[in-house]
Amino acid sequence: MSEKSIKIKKPVKGKKPVKGEVTIEVVNIVVSTSLEHDIPLEKMAATLSNTEYNPEQFPGLVIRIRDPKTSALIFSSGKVVCTGARSMDKVEESIVKIIENLKKIGINIIIKPKIAVQNIVASGSIGMDLNLNVLAMKLENTEYEPEQFPGLVYKLDEAKATFLLFSNGKIVCTGTKSEKEVHEALDKLIINLKKVS
Repeated sequence: MSEKSIKIKKPVKGKKPVKGEVTIEVVNIVVSTSLEHDIPLEKMAATLSNTEYNPEQFPGLVIRIRDPKTSALIFSSGKVVCTGARSMDKVEESIVKIIENLKKIGINIIIKPKIAVQNIVASGSIGMDLNLNVLAMKLENTEYEPEQFPGLVYKLDEAKATFLLFSNGKIVCTGTKSEKEVHEALDKLIINLKKVS
């Protein structure tokens, strides 16, 4: 099978993956940014209902955004880590909502924050059953402890991605920084699996 013939589809909710069909979809994007402004976290926590702040346990404030469904850690320095979005559009919407929430407590952010992707998590299926015991022996950079966890961890150094592989063909990919990198890592994974099967 040539690299070009790998067809990757987005999974359809509630639909079981078809044998032989490769699917992958972004389920979480973790980004960081700076609002370049000091943030009074106590005031934020006291004013906004969708926040949690416990400085004795952790220096950041957690803000939960309903739509798009995301959470963000906000630090007094203005640094923000946002998680839960499934697309960059939703990431940007979340940052805008955080800025709108800050306006409510008199903080006006005038810059357009630069967003840096830290990690993308994608999940899907490679459409075939996997013998994890065989893969653990034949592939390099794997960890497999079935008594502790049913998945095999496979670090794909050339793609800077880590995969969780399950015997039913389900996969989780982490460590990439763009949707393009997710697809490139998946292509490499399938090529490597074909070499050893």
